[in-house]
Amino acid sequence: MQVYFYCIAGFISIWLIFDVSDNISTFIDEHVPLSLVLRYYGTQIPQVFIILLPVSLLLSLLFALGRMSRSNEIVSMLTAGVSLPRVLLPLIGMGLLTVAASMALNYSLAPHSELARKAFLSEAQSRPGRYIQGQIFRNRTDLRTWFIQSFLPRSNTFNNVQVLQQDANDSIVMSYVASRTYYRPETKTWELENVRVAHYDPAGNITNEEFFPTVTIEHWSETPFRLGSANERAEFLSLPELREYLRFNADFPATLLAPFRTHLQYRLALPWTCFVVVCIAAP
Repeated sequence: MQVYFYCIAGFISIWLIFDVSDNISTFIDEHVPLSLVLRYYGTQIPQVFIILLPVSLLLSLLFALGRMSRSNEIVSMLTAGVSLPRVLLPLIGMGLLTVAASMALNYSLAPHSELARKAFLSEAQSRPGRYIQGQIFRNRTDLRTWFIQSFLPRSNTFNNVQVLQQDANDSIVMSYVASRTYYRPETKTWELENVRVAHYDPAGNITNEEFFPTVTIEHWSETPFRLGSANERAEFLSLPELREYLRFNADFPATLLAPFRTHLQYRLALPWTCFVVVCIAAP
């Protein structure tokens, strides 16, 4: 354990030295406060841990077993009647603990590290976030189509939105036009501001039209993540987000879903590298 923690601390120090040397000019030129720098490195640590945990575990196991072998401790244990599985049990247990830690980091924190890096650079350089323009989202399950003029990625606010509610024949039943739409995750409701609500007959003619300052919708299943999912990259999504993307976009072509399926399996498989390391080091 002592060697293991030494390896982790050593690799973290080496990474920190190289990263600071690369970014120190940006920190100084942009007058980045120390609190923001610390927050930046705090968001990058999970991604670095995913890489260095298996290597640190391999080195520490080789060192510990090599030292025991040189002093004939392993031979003494085996000749005293201690079975080989019992000798390896602490190593296997440590490998499984490392798998659990790696899986916890790889669940959400590590995939979001690269997004946090981009957000930090934009914030440090006082650049506004890049708005996505002209987004269209089709909810084939609930027969709704969204037209969004602009929104920030991973934001709960959408500007100039039109929502068309359709029937089984794709005929428009109702339409909502709002200057601003906001999603409240705590209640899972949508709030529409300056809303025009129109009802249509089967021929497509407006039968009724109403205007409201605000409208709250409770039954819509869409979330901001779903509305912006067309702009998401698989390598930046957490495990729950990958599952949600594949579940709600199952009707997409297989070639478009392939990166997301691959990264879902990658997120599940990567932590087991630490257990494979034990199997390599023990012999």
